[in-house]
Amino acid sequence: MELLAAEPRARSADAVAAEPFDAFYRANSDRVYRALALTLGNHDLAREAADEAMARAYARWQRVRGMENPAGWAYRVGLNWATSWWRKLRWERPPVTEERHPAAPAPDPAALAARTALDQLPLAQRAVVVCRVLLDLSVAETASVLDIAEGTVKSRLARALTTMRDTLTEEN
Repeated sequence: MELLAAEPRARSADAVAAEPFDAFYRANSDRVYRALALTLGNHDLAREAADEAMARAYARWQRVRGMENPAGWAYRVGLNWATSWWRKLRWERPPVTEERHPAAPAPDPAALAARTALDQLPLAQRAVVVCRVLLDLSVAETASVLDIAEGTVKSRLARALTTMRDTLTEEN
């Protein structure tokens, strides 16, 4: 499961605060994009959201670099931007179908099943799974990034994993 592969934990806030923005961008832009792609289920929208989040981080770098989790902040900004964009788009025009996009190579069946199970989760649960698994954030960090209580993180994660487990066992 290439997209769900665990990655090294983010650097400490002190290490991030001392680095220039370009180092932060190189270290985190791809992680933020992949997390958004999994959460949103749309790679094009995720790329735009990640780019927007990184642009906003750059514009506010003096403040952002001192935060406890700048990459988590960028993820949340991208998620908020994409949610607003999607909401606005629904009112303006019908949804784009996948038929207009070229077909990607066939993924590993196990990865496809996991991705399908993840896509079936409500956005709130999917965001928690992505933060905890892909971004490897702690419960407290996930709660901070998503602006929810730690208990809510735990309950959403438990429900999401149960639902995914049930979906994956039904398919076998």
